[in-house]
Amino acid sequence: MLIVAAVLAALIYLTWIVLLVWLSQGPAVEPGTMPAKIHELVTGTTGMELLAILPVLPFFVWVGRAMLYARARANAVQMSPTQFPEGYRMVVEAAQSFGLRRVPDAYVALGNGSINAFASGHGFRRFVTINSDLFEVGGSARDPEALRFIIGHEVGHIAAGHTSYLRSFLSQILVYIPVLGQAFSRAQEYTADNHGFATAPKGAAATMAVLAGGKYLGAQVNAHALAERAVREKGLWVHLAAWGASHPLLTWRMHALRDRSAPGRLMIRPRDTAAWFPPFQPSGHELSAIWPTPAQVLAHMDACRPQVQAEEQFGRYPGVEYSTPRDTLRWASPVPVPRGPAALASPAASEPTSTTGYGYTPGGHMVSFSQSGATPTGGTTPPSGLRQHGEPSSPSRAEQPAPSPDCAPQAADQAADQADPAAPAPPAQDGEQEGRQG
Repeated sequence: MLIVAAVLAALIYLTWIVLLVWLSQGPAVEPGTMPAKIHELVTGTTGMELLAILPVLPFFVWVGRAMLYARARANAVQMSPTQFPEGYRMVVEAAQSFGLRRVPDAYVALGNGSINAFASGHGFRRFVTINSDLFEVGGSARDPEALRFIIGHEVGHIAAGHTSYLRSFLSQILVYIPVLGQAFSRAQEYTADNHGFATAPKGAAATMAVLAGGKYLGAQVNAHALAERAVREKGLWVHLAAWGASHPLLTWRMHALRDRSAPGRLMIRPRDTAAWFPPFQPSGHELSAIWPTPAQVLAHMDACRPQVQAEEQFGRYPGVEYSTPRDTLRWASPVPVPRGPAALASPAASEPTSTTGYGYTPGGHMVSFSQSGATPTGGTTPPSGLRQHGEPSSPSRAEQPAPSPDCAPQAADQAADQADPAAPAPPAQDGEQEGRQG
């Protein structure tokens, strides 16, 4: 196979040289004929530039890959059984799980605050590079499943053949195709996400949260709220942002990782029926008249609270114990509940048709999410496959009571008075030692 590829490349370059010599001599053609028009087109400024650059582009891609690998070998820390053994074991286990014949090189590079990782190769060698900031997210004292997902994602690129020379060259060409060019790259990212999910399903939410909110605030990002916006946020500008990106939108990625019954979307957002929860805030594509006033939002925030309270305003840190498990916080219902005893999430629903605006009335109190008293429609219940991996998900409609008509502050005060202030907090689960970095 290698010999065939080498012979084919030699023939292509030989043809290119012959064509350049033929054009430089100016072949005798009759003006106005088709050969003359072709000769004029090719010998024009644009045609000659393309003829000169395109055959050299594969060489530039090869040099770029070689330099990328050289910088990692010369500047980054190579992961091994003695350097970052926890992360290196994840690389080896992912390689074994995906059937790789050789373990790829693995490096830790200085991130300087950048949350990033990538996979590449040069010649027959393949390697992954993880920015140092991701170890602050996924170390044993924080969330190792997040780091496992990221490493599985990058090793998945190698296993799926995305780091081959031909794939890299093709990606460089497709970038210049308007609208559709980046769809190839986005499809590869979804494939790598599937590999990451196969190795660490519990790390999917944490990874998307870190990419969206950063290595500290990512602990506070609600996975359901992030995924629901893939359905709610619509319009031309959102789709233009998606079409021009090399990676799927984070909301779309989280939606695909939450609902494993359908592939990730490349060009069009998920359908409205893919919502699991009723909308509780207006989306950016809607008229501003539907948005609540500051007084309404303040009254609502005084009457309601998140279903699961966050214990730290700015993320979770090493050296601090937290009673609320990570996944309980990430996979809690994003729908607010009345202050007082915890309440179940309301059923999934399609967007409301009333212009009064997402449960806000002029008086500033929350009303039923259906806004008409009718049973919400258009949602889907979480697939059972998600719950098998340990992520909490919303109950089915049959298991859920009707949503509270409002979050009345008076009822909240009464519930708070009845609550036992001496009730112990739930114990921390194994691995819940989180941290404050000095």
